[in-house]
Amino acid sequence: MNFRDWKRDVHPDIKNDVLWKIEAYRLSLYLADLCWLDTQKILQKKYFSMADQLIRSSGSISANISEGYSRISNKEKARFYEIAFGSAREARGWYFKSRHILTPELAAKRINLITKIIKLLLNMIADRRKAHNT
Repeated sequence: MNFRDWKRDVHPDIKNDVLWKIEAYRLSLYLADLCWLDTQKILQKKYFSMADQLIRSSGSISANISEGYSRISNKEKARFYEIAFGSAREARGWYFKSRHILTPELAAKRINLITKIIKLLLNMIADRRKAHNT
């Protein structure tokens, strides 16, 4: 599933929310859906704990971005973006560990996507910290 096709099928209420404008949010929602597909292969090999960790960490990224975005203070926004950042790093690690099941090529694609999300989150965190200190 590519991003363009996935985006077409996202519910209109999600796409009409101002949160949809945040690239890290869109990409992390996409990652969470990809993760659901990927974990089916992991579950077939009966690596239940790995699948659970991957689902939880991947899903936590968009959840914390949306929670942080909904906060009033820049300090709180930064805190939730930092949690999303930690979840993204965790998910990246789990994808690396799952490369023996998912194939190194697929794991590398997911790792690249997560690295892009991480870079976006680092900018979001820095922006909120800067805004908090002014």
